[in-house]
Amino acid sequence: MKNSDVFLRALASWRFILPALAMLVAGSGTIRAEDSPRPVNFGREILPILSDHCFLCHGPDAGSRKADLRLDMQEFALREKDPVIVPGKSAESELILRVTSPDPDQVMPPPKSNHKLSARQIELLMRWIDEGAPWGKHWAFEPIRDEPTPATKRGDWSRSAIDPFILARLESEGLSPSPEADKVALIRRVSLDLVGLPPTIAEVDAFVKDDRPDAYERLVDRLLASPNYGERMVWEWLEAARYADTNGYQGDSDRTMWPWRDWAVDAINANMPFDRFTVEQVAGDLLPGATTSQKLATGFERNHPINGEGGRIAEENRVDYVMDMAETTGTVWLGLTFNCCRCHDHKYDPLKQTDYYSLFGFFNQTPVTGEGGNGQTPPVVEVGSDAQTLYLQVFDDNRKLASEDVDLHERRVFPRVGDQPISASSAARDLPPGLVAILDIPSGKRDHVQIQTLENHWKAPDPGYAAALKSLRTVVEQRAAYRPTFAKVMVMEDQAKPRETFVLDRGSYERPTARVEPAVPGALPPLPAEAPRNRLGLARWLVSPDNPLTARVTVNRAWQLLFGIGLVKTSEDFGIQGERPSHPELLDALAFEFVKSGWDVKRLHRKIVTSATYRQASRTSPALLDRDPQNRLLARGPRFRLPPWMIRDQALAASGLLVNRLGGPPVKPYQPSGVWEEATFGTKTYQQDRGDALYRRSLYTFWRRIVGPTGFFDSSARSTCVVKPTRTNTPLHALATLNDTTYVEAARALAQLVLKTTGDSTSDRVEKGFRLVLARRPTEGELRVLTAVFERARSEFAADRASAERYLAIGESPR
Repeated sequence: MKNSDVFLRALASWRFILPALAMLVAGSGTIRAEDSPRPVNFGREILPILSDHCFLCHGPDAGSRKADLRLDMQEFALREKDPVIVPGKSAESELILRVTSPDPDQVMPPPKSNHKLSARQIELLMRWIDEGAPWGKHWAFEPIRDEPTPATKRGDWSRSAIDPFILARLESEGLSPSPEADKVALIRRVSLDLVGLPPTIAEVDAFVKDDRPDAYERLVDRLLASPNYGERMVWEWLEAARYADTNGYQGDSDRTMWPWRDWAVDAINANMPFDRFTVEQVAGDLLPGATTSQKLATGFERNHPINGEGGRIAEENRVDYVMDMAETTGTVWLGLTFNCCRCHDHKYDPLKQTDYYSLFGFFNQTPVTGEGGNGQTPPVVEVGSDAQTLYLQVFDDNRKLASEDVDLHERRVFPRVGDQPISASSAARDLPPGLVAILDIPSGKRDHVQIQTLENHWKAPDPGYAAALKSLRTVVEQRAAYRPTFAKVMVMEDQAKPRETFVLDRGSYERPTARVEPAVPGALPPLPAEAPRNRLGLARWLVSPDNPLTARVTVNRAWQLLFGIGLVKTSEDFGIQGERPSHPELLDALAFEFVKSGWDVKRLHRKIVTSATYRQASRTSPALLDRDPQNRLLARGPRFRLPPWMIRDQALAASGLLVNRLGGPPVKPYQPSGVWEEATFGTKTYQQDRGDALYRRSLYTFWRRIVGPTGFFDSSARSTCVVKPTRTNTPLHALATLNDTTYVEAARALAQLVLKTTGDSTSDRVEKGFRLVLARRPTEGELRVLTAVFERARSEFAADRASAERYLAIGESPR
């Protein structure tokens, strides 16, 4: 008997016993309508099953597809010829026959794949087919909906529109929310979350004593209005933007991008709407009448590494830079893994290789050639500090006065009617043509060489005119000499002649294949017909209300920032292989409101931190920890490790060392010797700063791309876009805070501050230091332990004065 006949007979027998199997799988008889309170959701329940277990062999990528079967698209999965899914009839659907087959040669997924469907997944597939196999999109590609507020049993618990969504899920899980955190815990939590700095003792005491019903909301509003808010919120944006102060690669030459960093801080502090924040960074240079600030904003795209190594091919570099721009844009605003499509169609998401290069095409128009390793590769904008800009204005004012004096002399020397050019004056007829051409240029626009030429000619015949020319030349030369002190920042610009874009075979710059036009991914809403096919059109499309991804991705990262983990855990991947939302309706409700509010980021943050969900105590129980170790159900308040840069800032703030000044060039605080030298084979030497620079916020620390600041152990390398923080726990972290000069000096400064501001009581001193660091008062047990540690250390130092002197000599702050 042929193998095919064996299979057909087996198939027939399975069709007879399938209903009985369905009863076993369901666990409680046949599936009745009353057992299924709601229809199966294709995007949230069926598509993940197909993606996880089927798409590798039956998905978007033609190169790995088996048996000429696709299950990722409706027209193929529900085909009429040789159907594998028969809508309304799971018992006649080969998909169900295969996933329930006991035959290892027939069962799907095959045993060698190490994939196996659970009984629950098979039940969902059967229910879905019996319901007619309604198709849909991946949940993230569906339009954002204004979700209705769910009903809950404890309506009095909610403080914002967020809370009913959380409470409804808790109630369905048989859980209750935690009580509200005490006021000291709340002010410390929200201060660190919104400004990245701990509250002072005075601020804590004032908040605790404030009995007004809106005391907490007033505190939140004060923090949102603080200039430190932008410094805190920009950190994650810098990691997404791969910001650094050097180029990367082996040469790792320095670059000047810090004015873009300051632009981002200022924009966040000003609560620039996120749609405008997006448009200016992706395409500010293409806006009508673009300002210097809008051009500077596009430094976002130029933050990529630059390869200046010898032997590297310029075109290969250029293509790499454009790929980086496209992939960063795709991650930051769309939450999709476009890098998978450099070489082939995405194996899981509906993204084709042509989609990748169509997105690539928007960024493929820059005049950058990829040559050299200059960290100021044009196009650039010159950006000065406030003081520099003011000083330049003085030069411009002086130039205007000097040019007006020259104009008076030229009216005398070359009489003419009205606004006629000097060449129309009879006094200019016998002059050399070159001089006349210079004279016809308005005096305020002549360069120093042109002015010098005129000055030399009239030095003898008209000393007064020559003197006026000399005064103008001096100002022009002084201004020209001062201008190079302005920072030059790499920005975006499109070249005059459009560059053609091609799909690159296997991503190789030297193997172009089919030509493509700039376009957005085909699985998402198209660009409007009237939209320009350039970065400006792309930027406006990214923040269009029709785009289902940008608002979801952005509010998810806000949630991640404040709770430690997003509603979608895979904040970097909203694709089919990413994790489904823990609270999908809440995610949509937040995204819908975010767009409706005019993309108001501060309002979003305020909405989250004023919710009852955020204000819960973070204490947990063994039972709750076992049930929900990552706090995805949110039955307690957020509790996660501070990032290392915030730990440093807290140490500086608590000790009184922090120099709280916004903006400016990067600084080089304490760092172990030899780190740069070892990483760069001795080509780069770390020159530590002195004075206030040692105590600036961590945001301003110089970031060498190939070896980042040594104390920031969990930060990204800043070589690629990173939107999900890493949190690790190793003894090295504790050793860093025990031994690093910054922390030892901060401990000494903290002790000095306590000694200056408290009496002689050891317990009072310990309590004051404890509050400066943790805001709350120590418990009796903590006070007892810390007092004992203090007394032991004092005895040891008293017995070894030399050791005390060495300790007190650490750090450059006075003692």
